[in-house]
Amino acid sequence: MLLAIDCGNTNTVFSIWDGARFVATWRIASDHKRTADEYFVWLSSLMMLTGIKASISETIISSTVPRVVFNLRVLCDRYFGCRPLVVGKPECKLPVAPRVDQGTTVGPDRLVNTVAGFHRHGGNLIVVDFGTATTFDVVDHDGAYVGGVIAPGVNLSLEALHMSAAALPHVDVTKPTRAIGTNTVACMQSGVYWGYIGLVEGIVREIRRERAEPMKVIATGGLASLFAQGTEIFHAIEDDLTMHGLVLINDYNKENV
Repeated sequence: MLLAIDCGNTNTVFSIWDGARFVATWRIASDHKRTADEYFVWLSSLMMLTGIKASISETIISSTVPRVVFNLRVLCDRYFGCRPLVVGKPECKLPVAPRVDQGTTVGPDRLVNTVAGFHRHGGNLIVVDFGTATTFDVVDHDGAYVGGVIAPGVNLSLEALHMSAAALPHVDVTKPTRAIGTNTVACMQSGVYWGYIGLVEGIVREIRRERAEPMKVIATGGLASLFAQGTEIFHAIEDDLTMHGLVLINDYNKENV
């Protein structure tokens, strides 16, 4: 079975793929201080509780936090006896190489989303990922990543507002019933929700204008479903997009050794 690991700035997701489906998915806070031994105790306990008895024979890692990769590599080597494939490293091949400025390093999460998005929806695609940052990945007609946009994430913006303005509380992200708030919390929630709807629609509009052709838009990330309630711009919501991309990249590398 394949262990796919997606490490983001906030959370790290572990999913086990049995060749046909994901049989389990778990989430843990991303922490570069967490050792390989700690990962294994946590992961093996969950596997036992879930009743997963088959052994892990392959591993693949996508990480936007470079300091975490070392301990994840040790986890795979020491406890599963396999060398992990790490997206973004030279030994990890992609179906189509990204076309960006020379010397530019593309985040592995964006490469993975590009592969998965193209596989499910074809080219001329915009992938909007609501994570710690809100990213827009532009996928060309042949599946190549050709650039995009990075904006502050929704929760990051809320936290900055709370930290920088003493009178403003911390609030949850939710779709307000009205645009005009009649109290501080409602005003903040409206500003963040409809502000990000405007951000997404505005950036998508500019990307489409520059590309001068129709482009489908899909959304992923924890808040994708929430923001989809406020706009009709998304053609699909893909909750498992990154994990699907990791499976595809792992399969591609096995077939192209």
